[in-house]
Amino acid sequence: MAQSRRDFLKSVLGAASVVSFTPAVPAILSNAAAAAAESNARESDTVLVVMQLSGGNDGLNTVVPVDDDVYGRARKTLRLTKQQVLPFDQQFGFHPEMQGFKRLFDEGRLMIVQGVGYPKSDRDHETAIRDWHSARPGDRTCQTGWLGRTVDRVDRPLEADVPAALVGSIMKPLAINAESSVIPAVRELRQWTRRDPAGQAVPRPPADPVPADGQTLADLVARGTRAAAEMSERVEKVLADNAAAGSYPNFRLAGELRTVSQLIQADLGIRIFFVELGGDGFGGFDNHANQRDNHAALLRQMSESVAAFVDDLHRQQLLSRVLLMTFSEFGRTVTENGRRGTDHGAAAPLFLVGGRLKGGLCGDHPSLADLDQDAQKPLIDFRRVYATVLGPWLGFDPAVAIEPTFKPLEVLT
Repeated sequence: MAQSRRDFLKSVLGAASVVSFTPAVPAILSNAAAAAAESNARESDTVLVVMQLSGGNDGLNTVVPVDDDVYGRARKTLRLTKQQVLPFDQQFGFHPEMQGFKRLFDEGRLMIVQGVGYPKSDRDHETAIRDWHSARPGDRTCQTGWLGRTVDRVDRPLEADVPAALVGSIMKPLAINAESSVIPAVRELRQWTRRDPAGQAVPRPPADPVPADGQTLADLVARGTRAAAEMSERVEKVLADNAAAGSYPNFRLAGELRTVSQLIQADLGIRIFFVELGGDGFGGFDNHANQRDNHAALLRQMSESVAAFVDDLHRQQLLSRVLLMTFSEFGRTVTENGRRGTDHGAAAPLFLVGGRLKGGLCGDHPSLADLDQDAQKPLIDFRRVYATVLGPWLGFDPAVAIEPTFKPLEVLT
């Protein structure tokens, strides 16, 4: 069977990059180079950043219902008072460590989606995270994730495009598992520059004339090598420009979001990023005991890191292209336990952050007087959030990942 020119380009350019660069350069650079060889920069493409809060975030102490008597009675030691929170209206306030989020909320760059979850969660970590990642609650056989299925089925300018990346050191999440697409893991952008084993820059190939429509193996390899070299130089320029750019706080999450920003600036065609908070260091958001300090530290890391990320994107005039969403596998119980912690709950708020949001609150706050086994009942199914970021935001068909019955939320301008 005859091989298409596009398939041939993909295989040849991938091999050319291995020959031209150090073995440390990941495959995504060669794939991006192949795309760059035939298409212009897609500067108007929107980008989604998905942030997992591992362990089950306590939504009640994140977005605090300060005037609710049920909250006050249920949390003898964990309660946050009206004097402690960062108020944004008469009923609610942010946790005091979330100054960055409060500023973004005031600027209209952060929305709170209230009461997000799904029916009949069994509140088990492994099961719940599988449900959120697969977007098929109850299906224990599903081996692909909602983002992986999206990547498999979206129409891409070139088959060599890599539209998604995992940034950080966590194990590959089910959410990005795909049937046919390879979604790479990235730790930092510096590894994507053209260096020899000694760390020295590799010279750019000579600019000998190569026919633009040449079909010989030599022509294809030469164009691919040169395109990959140009792509690497773009990465080098981003690194140089960022050396004098605004600062990020000294958190792991902040470093990963800075890498995401750099990848967006380098315009490698990546549309979806996945990052995580809570999987190391602090022990995650699963605070069954002594919650106060641990939860505060995690919320501070999230708030300051995301605020720095938004400021960076705004400075680079990229914020209008980027939407960040958070999620956690479940919320926590309303009543604190006997160890100054909380147990597995159900609904919780999530956050949307970006430059094209309506701002404010989306949805109602689940009643604390009508609970399901001491947990807030979900009012917005998480798959409606997925439909929003896949459809109206990214411009993909959400039906490739979730059932079409879940309609997008009206949160974008």
